[in-house]
Amino acid sequence: MAVAKKPAAKKPAAKKAAPAKKPAAKKAAPAKKPVAKKAAPAKKAAPAAKKAAPAKKRTPNAAFMKPMTPSATLAAVVGDKALPRTEVTKKVWEYIKKNGLQDAKNKRMINADDKLKSVFGGKKQVSMFEMTKLVSGHLS
Repeated sequence: MAVAKKPAAKKPAAKKAAPAKKPAAKKAAPAKKPVAKKAAPAKKAAPAAKKAAPAKKRTPNAAFMKPMTPSATLAAVVGDKALPRTEVTKKVWEYIKKNGLQDAKNKRMINADDKLKSVFGGKKQVSMFEMTKLVSGHLS
């Protein structure tokens, strides 16, 4: 006679433990002082193998460095000698600062005197960005 095998009996699932109860708080617990945090350690210098590439020196644009001859109206402000655009702009700003022509409330605006009014095309006040555009029209 052959004996039939019984299927393996399943083990009962383990019961989950009940959460532990918190102990009752004491009524007169002393106040804890705040603990000062430790300062973060200083960062270490990068290893010598990872050096940054040296900064490349920019070469000036030849168009800005080309001497330009100012018109007669602009020559009253910057002189009649041929100058690069960058130098013309510097000289115009020197004239503005020397004569106090920058607007007190809005520093971006330039108040024109008689010499600059002819350079600015008759305008009493122009922005500093518009000024460079108007000045470049007087260079050849």
